Amino acid sequence: MEKHLQSPGKLWLVGAGPGDPDLLTLRAARLLESADLVVHDGLVGEGVLALIPRHVARVSVAKQRSRHTMKQELINELLVRETRAGKQVVRLKGGDPFIFGRGGEELDAAREAGIACEVVPGITAAAGCAAQAGLPLTHREDASAVSFVAGQCKDLTDQDWSGLAGHGRTLVIYMGLATASAIADKLIADGVSPDLPVAVVERGTTAYARVLRTLLTDLGDLVARERVASPALIIVGKVAARADALDCLGAPGVAEHIRGIS
Repeated sequence: MEKHLQSPGKLWLVGAGPGDPDLLTLRAARLLESADLVVHDGLVGEGVLALIPRHVARVSVAKQRSRHTMKQELINELLVRETRAGKQVVRLKGGDPFIFGRGGEELDAAREAGIACEVVPGITAAAGCAAQAGLPLTHREDASAVSFVAGQCKDLTDQDWSGLAGHGRTLVIYMGLATASAIADKLIADGVSPDLPVAVVERGTTAYARVLRTLLTDLGDLVARERVASPALIIVGKVAARADALDCLGAPGVAEHIRGIS
């Protein structure tokens, strides 16, 4: 009797981009069509999820601050188990898998388990949100360096951000809403000017996006005053003054101060 060998499974770590399905890569779209299983984050846009065929199985492992539907160790076990079962598994992650997406940990788990794994990059939130806001992260006149940091991955006191914000630099903060006031205090204590422009991009690249602008000293108050909701990105630097944004300032005359920055 002829034996039918099971086709080998493969794990794909796929970036879903910042939310708008039109920003999904062609390769990512093709993989969604051919997948046996899609394991997705909560930050993956509804328009992207709508591209998954109905016959493809889905597992949501959405995470919120301090509340995870599935711990990372269990996610790793799920990915390895389903891939070893011969499935084409797409691990669909908001933005890019390797920028605050824990894709590196999942790749480590795949390597340790000896399963085939490939990474498909996605447009990270910093690039997508900045583009929508008309905010160049680097600019010949304003910034020749840009840094990405996470506002809640570790205690802020354990993170050394010295030199990442200020003259000639742009600092992009992911997951910083809950600690916005502490972030502003930390940067000012490190010597960053309280008058440095800041942009907050809420639900970037979606139809519900808002782009708000203020000064660093007003950042925490802005987030509370405007009831900014997650997901949102904080961009600190002179380039923030160039954004197509609503000036939402808590102190009289600050709007004129921002417009005067050249």
